[in-house]
Amino acid sequence: MAADLPKQYLLLAGKPVLVHTLEALGQCPLLTEIVLVVPEPFLDYSRELVQRYKLTRVTQIVPGGSLRQDSVLAGVRALSPEAEYVLVHDGVRPLVDPNLIANCLQEAQLKGAVFAAIPVKDTLKSVSTDQRVMATVDREGLWQAQTPQVARRDLLTRALEAAERIGFEGTDEASLLERLGIPVHVVLGSVRNLKITHPDDLYLAEGLLSKHDPGATMTHHRIGHGYDAHRLVKDRPLILGGVTIPHPTGLLGHSDADVLLHALGDALLGAAGLGDLGRHFPDTDPHYKDANSLELLATIMAMVSTAGFGLTNADITVQAQRPRLSAHFPEMILRISKACRVLPEQINLKATTTERMGFIGREEGIAAHAVVLLHQTGP
Repeated sequence: MAADLPKQYLLLAGKPVLVHTLEALGQCPLLTEIVLVVPEPFLDYSRELVQRYKLTRVTQIVPGGSLRQDSVLAGVRALSPEAEYVLVHDGVRPLVDPNLIANCLQEAQLKGAVFAAIPVKDTLKSVSTDQRVMATVDREGLWQAQTPQVARRDLLTRALEAAERIGFEGTDEASLLERLGIPVHVVLGSVRNLKITHPDDLYLAEGLLSKHDPGATMTHHRIGHGYDAHRLVKDRPLILGGVTIPHPTGLLGHSDADVLLHALGDALLGAAGLGDLGRHFPDTDPHYKDANSLELLATIMAMVSTAGFGLTNADITVQAQRPRLSAHFPEMILRISKACRVLPEQINLKATTTERMGFIGREEGIAAHAVVLLHQTGP
């Protein structure tokens, strides 16, 4: 795949491939528990994904091994003692149909061991290492194996432990069962149940997703809006955009009451689907008393980044009768862009009065609106 991440964590229509897979498995009511087996360095990140996407059917997350069968054995051993049948599914087959999952489970109860597969349609060639055709292979009776693969737990455990004992490396669970002479049967799979292996597979999968669910590919960009207003009082500094502005009154609030940054923070959180400012920085928490809103903004941006988004641009309007703010905008933009880890040209600031109307016009307070556009960056 030539990617920095294992392919199950690459984005597909705005979500990691693995999340799509787990969501599909979670739709099958016949499954009683899901054990997720992942590379050890990605245990914490996988836990975070399970929590973020509310994948409540996942009961355990365990580290895998160097071979596929080592990982499967780790997963089997993590299952509850009551589990009689084990379904193994590739984390990089995100388009599996819940009906196929159910069919495999039901057939395994009748036959002991089954796997999804599709008949080979194309002409097969045996090719040498120098890409010379050696022969045409008769495709009659040939099937292309997929997952799910399901077996009685005792049969699969016996096959896995036997392979571990003698060092036999199978290509899938069915091959391990076959080696012991255990009958394995085929359940008709689907061409849609593709395995993400090459970069083009991501495009194919996204196309299939968009055809099945037209809204599935519309998550690459997110728009958020934020609004905040604070009262002007004496004996408080006026801080806007992280800059202290000379003025006889300042904004009242639990933190430094920077309405500009609070509106921006709310917009960022909203676009990323992370709630609002009050949820993460409640005014009942003494830790945030007189808090520096630039530091809060940097924390918010880190949360947005962790959620897999980056800031494309922000457009912020401050409503204040006084003071004049335009002279302070260059310094504000520099500080905001630094906190958001973007270029200054990605931040736009505007100011307006209300022509002496309302609480702003009476100089009782200042308000701000912010609109942001986020782009998908990765998990």
